[in-house]
Amino acid sequence: MDKGPKCNLDRSGIRMQAVDEDYELKQVKDMAAARKRWESMHGHRIVYDAASHLNVKVSDVVIDGGWHLPVREEKVKVLTPREAGYAIQLSDKTLLDVRPSTEHEKAWVKGSTWIPIFDVDSRFDAGALSMKVTNFMMGGWWSGVPTLSYDNQFLPKVKKEFPQDTDLIVACQKGLRSLAACELLYNAGYKNLFWVQGGLEAAEEEDLVREGPQPFKFAGIGGFSEFLGWTDQQRAAAAKEGWSYRLVFSARLVGVVLAADALFVGAQQVLRYIQDIRTH
Repeated sequence: MDKGPKCNLDRSGIRMQAVDEDYELKQVKDMAAARKRWESMHGHRIVYDAASHLNVKVSDVVIDGGWHLPVREEKVKVLTPREAGYAIQLSDKTLLDVRPSTEHEKAWVKGSTWIPIFDVDSRFDAGALSMKVTNFMMGGWWSGVPTLSYDNQFLPKVKKEFPQDTDLIVACQKGLRSLAACELLYNAGYKNLFWVQGGLEAAEEEDLVREGPQPFKFAGIGGFSEFLGWTDQQRAAAAKEGWSYRLVFSARLVGVVLAADALFVGAQQVLRYIQDIRTH
C-alpha cells in the first residue's frame, strides 16, 4: 500500500503546527516585552527621546501655531503602535484619538475615545471661505486634506472624560497633532502621557484592534490622488496585491484622460459655434 500521500499530509500538518507554535511564541514574547516596557515607563517614568527618530531638531519643530516637541522636556513617553496595542490589552487603558472626523470615520481603534484637537472648519464667513479656497488651490484638491480649525472645547472635553491622573495614550494619524495635544494636556495637569510614534498610519493591521471600513494607513489619504491611487500607501498596497489592484486605478486614469479629452474637444466646438454666430 502506498503511504506516500499520507506521509506528505502528516509532514505538512507538522510544519503548519510548527509555524503556528512559532507565531504564538513570538506573540507571547512580544507581549512580555511590552509589559516590561510599560511597567518600567509607568513605575520609573523612563523617557524616550523621539527627536532622533524624527530626524529633526527639537528646537525646529513647531506644530500648528506654536506647540513645541515636548518629548525632550520629559513630558511624554513614547510608544510604537504595537506597544500601544499591547498596553491597551495588558492594562485596559483607553487610547485618546485626536484626529479630525474625516480620518476618524474611516478607521478607529476599538474602545478608543475620540476627541479631535483640530476638526473640519464648518464656518462659512468671508475669512473661512477665503482659507478654504486657498487650501483647495494650494493642494487640497490633490491630497483631500480639508481646512481644519482648532477646537476650543478640546481640553474641557478631555477633562470631562478623564481625571488628571489617568494614563493617556494619545494618537493621531501621523503623530504631529497628537504631540500638540500632549503639550496642551501636560500644561493642563496631565502628567502620565504616552505618545504613539508615527501615529496610526505607522500601525500594521495586527498592532491594534481596528474598527471602520478602511485600514489605518488609508485613513489619512483623500482627494484626487486617492482616486488615482497615487498615494504612497496605495502604491505599497499595490505592490502586495498585484495587478488586480493596479488595474482598478489604471482604468480610472484612462477614464480621466478620456474625460479631459472630451471636455477639450467640446470646448473647441463651443468656441467655433460662438464664432459662427458672431460672423453671421
